[in-house]
Amino acid sequence: MPTKIRLQRFGKKGKPFYHVVIADSRAPRDGKYIEKIGIYNPNTNPATIEVNSDKALSWLQTGAVPTDTVRALLKYTGVVYRNHLLKGVAKGAFSEADAEKKFEAWKSQKDAKVQSKVDGLAASDAAEAKKILAAEIEIKEARAKEIAALRISEAEAAQVAEVEGAAEAKAEMTEEVAPEAEVVEAPVAETAPVVEEAPKAEVKAEEAPKAEVKAEEAPKAEVKAEEAPKAEVKAEEAPKAEAKAEEAPKAEEKKD
Repeated sequence: MPTKIRLQRFGKKGKPFYHVVIADSRAPRDGKYIEKIGIYNPNTNPATIEVNSDKALSWLQTGAVPTDTVRALLKYTGVVYRNHLLKGVAKGAFSEADAEKKFEAWKSQKDAKVQSKVDGLAASDAAEAKKILAAEIEIKEARAKEIAALRISEAEAAQVAEVEGAAEAKAEMTEEVAPEAEVVEAPVAETAPVVEEAPKAEVKAEEAPKAEVKAEEAPKAEVKAEEAPKAEVKAEEAPKAEAKAEEAPKAEEKKD
């Protein structure tokens, strides 16, 4: 079985990069290899391809068979074209110096194309970044205008509220002062009749002699107290009972 030029995978899921290796065709993809001759990283734009052209050419000349992907990489780097020119030199189609000139012309043309692509990508990235920056600046300006308008409206609202508050405070002060003025301005003459009604108290004072009359009626109680000697009279009648008791022995004497 021939030797193969193949890729050996490395990197995490979704972000692979590869080593270009010379390996036995019977070995697994990520198994043992004979020699590493380059790297391939498809995650960059343009893709990063670094191959040792001399080693790759020597392995091609000795019969190593590249895989389809590796063949595309070797064409990109000019290894396949150089091998083709060397075959023409071996056949005598042109000299080795002419082959070298042709390869250098192709190489410069390829490098210019790659460089133009890199410059174009850089220019597009710069234009995109500039566009994004302009959009951000526009958004910031719009926000600044909105904030300024909002602050102005808030300031106007605050002024209006302050004026309304001052007016309300003034109205409240006026309402509080008005009743006091009415009380102060109330005519004193209106309260005079209350003073004229005072004689009612005098009338009540005149009615006080009734209590004196009642006090004069008190002698009736004294009269009743004077009637108490009747009890004493009854007590004086008690000797009559004693006299009757003395007469009782006389009756007994008569019976004898």
